[in-house]
Amino acid sequence: MATQYHSSYDPENSASHYTFLPDQHDSGHRKSIKIISGIFLSSLLLLSLVFFPILNNQSPDLQSNAHSPAPPSRGVSQGVSDKTFRDVVNASHVSYAWSNAMLSWQRTAYHFQPQKNWMNDPNGPLYHKGWYHLFYQYNPDSAIWGNITWGHAVSKDLIHWLYLPFAMVPDQWYDINGVWTGSATILPDGQIMMLYTGDTDDYVQVQNLAYPANLSDPLLLDWVKYKGNPVLVPPPGIGVKDFRDPTTAWTGPQNGQWLLTIGSKIGKTGIALVYETSNFTSFKLLDEVLHAVPGTGMWECVDFYPVSTEKTNGLDTSYNGPGVKHVLKASLDDNKQDHYAIGTYDLTKNKWTPDNPELDCGIGLKLDYGKYYASKTFYDPKKQRRVLWGWIGETDSESADLQKGWASVQSIPRTVLYDKKTRTHLLQWPVEEIESLRAGDPIVKQANLQPGSIELLHVDSAAELDIEASFEVDKVALQGIIEADHVGFSCSTSGGAASRGILGPFGVVVIADQTLSELTPVYFYISKGADGRAQTHFCADQTRSSVAPGVAKQVYGSSVPVLDGEKHSMRLLVDHSIVESFAQGGRTVITSRIYPTKAVNGAARLFVFNNATGASVTASVKIWSLESANIRSFPLQDL
Repeated sequence: MATQYHSSYDPENSASHYTFLPDQHDSGHRKSIKIISGIFLSSLLLLSLVFFPILNNQSPDLQSNAHSPAPPSRGVSQGVSDKTFRDVVNASHVSYAWSNAMLSWQRTAYHFQPQKNWMNDPNGPLYHKGWYHLFYQYNPDSAIWGNITWGHAVSKDLIHWLYLPFAMVPDQWYDINGVWTGSATILPDGQIMMLYTGDTDDYVQVQNLAYPANLSDPLLLDWVKYKGNPVLVPPPGIGVKDFRDPTTAWTGPQNGQWLLTIGSKIGKTGIALVYETSNFTSFKLLDEVLHAVPGTGMWECVDFYPVSTEKTNGLDTSYNGPGVKHVLKASLDDNKQDHYAIGTYDLTKNKWTPDNPELDCGIGLKLDYGKYYASKTFYDPKKQRRVLWGWIGETDSESADLQKGWASVQSIPRTVLYDKKTRTHLLQWPVEEIESLRAGDPIVKQANLQPGSIELLHVDSAAELDIEASFEVDKVALQGIIEADHVGFSCSTSGGAASRGILGPFGVVVIADQTLSELTPVYFYISKGADGRAQTHFCADQTRSSVAPGVAKQVYGSSVPVLDGEKHSMRLLVDHSIVESFAQGGRTVITSRIYPTKAVNGAARLFVFNNATGASVTASVKIWSLESANIRSFPLQDL
C-alpha cells in the first residue's frame, strides 16, 4: 500500500509538517507515492528547508536541553587515537533529553556487543577446535574508554556469541595502562602466538607475547603472558607513543622465519615497520620498511594479507605466488578511517608496491566510508575465507552513552575478495551465516519510480532488516543527458538526498518516521560530464536521521564503479542504530550510526524513492525481517 504525501507545513506549529492524504484517483486502493508540485520537494527538500526553523522554535523536548562542556580527549595523552566522538560538523555540545525507551531501542539485535560498558578494536580473531574466537578492547568499569582489558567471546557461526571471562587484564608493568590491540599467529604445529601492544607504567608502547595455557581447551579460557615481556620496544627514531598494533605474522623466505609488521610514523609519513623472528620471543628489525606514504600520519592497526586474483576463496596469511595480490590496510590516526590499497609483495626484498600509486594506502580507497575503524582480518580455515571485523563507534554524546550504559558495536563479519572486474577494489560482503536470521520468505516489491516519487514498503518491523535492492535507470535519460555542472559531485558536500539532479538521487530510506521528520536515505547519484561519461556515487545521508542535537549528521559516501551491464545494486543490513550498506556487491561500503527519537519502538518505516528530476527508475526490492542473534554469557557450570 502506498501513501501520497502533501506538504502542509505550518510555521506556527512545528509539530504539523505534513498531512497524509489518500490518492483521490484511486477507488479503494492507494497508488504509488507521488509527490506533487516540486516532485518530492514537499518531503525531502522542503524538510531540509524547514528543519532548522523547527529546531530554532524548539519543541518541549528540546527546551529541556542544556549546553554541556566539550568532552575531554580520551587516549590521546597515552598515544592512541582519540576515543571521544566529536561532532566536528555541527560543533554542538547541546545535550538531549533522551528517554530510556529511545536509548533501549538503540541497542542492536544481531551485532556483537558486550552486555554493558565500552568496547573498541577487534583483536586476535581466530578459529580453534570448532569455535570462532573474538577478543576485543573493553573497559569493564564504564561506557567510556579507559582501563583497557581484553574481552573474549566465542561462536560456532560468527552470529550467535557466548561471552567468556576476560582473556587478559592490565596487571603487569608492561601493560598496566592498557592491554591494547594485537593479532594471533597460528603455527604449523597448532601453537597460537598472540602478540599485543601494552602501554607501560611510563606510557611507552611495547609489544608483548601471550599464549594459551592449555591448547587442548577449545575455549582458550586461560592465557599466559610470556615472562620475558616485552619482546619489542620502540626502535631508535620511533616515538615511544608511535609503535603499536602488531599484525598476524607470515612465513619468510628462509626456513623457520616469520615476518610481521607494526604501524608507526616518521614526521607525517605513515610507515609499516617489519620484524623477523623464529621464535616470537626475539626479533630483528629489518632495514627497509614494508611501505611508507608521506602525509598520512600515524598508521594504526595495520593489516597485511594476500587475495587471490583467480579464485573465490580466501588465502592463508602466508600464501604467496602466482595469481596473488597483497592488501595493505592502515587505520589513519589523523582522520580515523581505514584505508587500503592492492599491490604486489616482493617477499625476497620485503617490499610492497601499490598497483596504482594514485590509490596508495592512505590516499586512495577506504574499507568503509562511514563510521568504521581499527579493522582486523583473519583466515578462516573452516570455510577457506578471509573474514573482516571492524569497530563501529558511537557518534552521540558521552553523557548519552553513560546513560544507556554501553558504547560501540562490532560490524557484521564480512568476507573479503579481490574484485576481478575492476582489479582496483576489494569486495566486502556479510558472511553467509547472517542469512540464518532471516525470518521466512522475503517481501518482494517492484516499483516504477517517476521523478520525485517515494513509496512506502510495508514490513512488520523496519528496525531489523536485510534488504537487497536494484535499480534500473531509464536508458534514454541516462544516455542522452549531459550534466556538466555536477562533474565535481561529492556525497559529503552535496547537501544529501534533498539535493536533486537530473539523474539522482534514488535509493532506499530506512529508519524513517511516518511524517519523514526523521529519515536516513541510502542512495545512488549519477553525474555526467561534458565528455558524456557517467560516474556513480553511493551515499548515506544522516543529516535528518534524528531531530536530536549532539549526534553526527553528515553525509557519507564515495564514487562506486558500475560496469557495463550491471544494475545499480545495494544491500542494507538495518539493526536499530546501525546501518551497514554495500554497493555493487561490496565495492563500496558505508556504515552509519543513527539516533532517532521518533522512528523507534515500532514507528520506523521503510521507503524506496527517486528524487531525480529527469529520469524514471525501476526499483526491485527484496526485504527479509531478521531475528535477533543469541548473544549471552557462557553457562558458568560448563566452564
